[in-house]
Amino acid sequence: MRWREEGETEKPLIQLDNVYKIYGEGENQVQALAGVSLKIKRGEYCAIMGASGSGKSTMMNIMGCLDRPTTGNYFFNGQDVSSLSAKQLAELRNRYIGFVFQQFYLLPHLSALENVMLPMIYSGIPERERRERAVEALEKMGLGHRLNYRPNQLSGGQQQRVAIARAIVNRPLLLLADEPTGALDSETTREILAIFQSLNKEGMTIVLVTHEADVAGQTSRIIHFADGKIKM
Repeated sequence: MRWREEGETEKPLIQLDNVYKIYGEGENQVQALAGVSLKIKRGEYCAIMGASGSGKSTMMNIMGCLDRPTTGNYFFNGQDVSSLSAKQLAELRNRYIGFVFQQFYLLPHLSALENVMLPMIYSGIPERERRERAVEALEKMGLGHRLNYRPNQLSGGQQQRVAIARAIVNRPLLLLADEPTGALDSETTREILAIFQSLNKEGMTIVLVTHEADVAGQTSRIIHFADGKIKM
């Protein structure tokens, strides 16, 4: 499985130019991001760190096209996505961005295989190919023997592996992981981080949001946030 195509240029996958994000109005106004400019190249493995309220979660929401800048521009894969419609943003997220969260958000009534197949339904992929790709992704996570297990039959680490398989099954350009090891023990955390390392070696661009220095230390670049800005 490959995450970059032959002939791609070296332009950044992610580029933010002087991005501000403001919530509320008047006295209730909160400036979550204050003029952030950032570039992340294809194939990078980055961590975003910062205290609560530093702007790191807002940053991830904008990178993942879950929110829009108040002012400034966000370019994803060379395209300014700031003015895309809600439908266009949803299509972009489904096709090009995978998400992994601290809470696994697996549907409890579906098997591991069915959970992983789900995103491909919205991509219009035929059922036979959906099943083949979901099996491949789960086998990649070491869960080929757990295809028909429901989430409550799996450990926390296994559930996170299913969530990662679901995030990569559409072969996205970017994997965004928000505190992906926050609910896991230390041994399982090492296993999940090893999976991210393996995916990155294959060329996948990964941005990991964390407050844990030892987790961030596994990446090749750490971006520190404070008061809505990148600390230099």
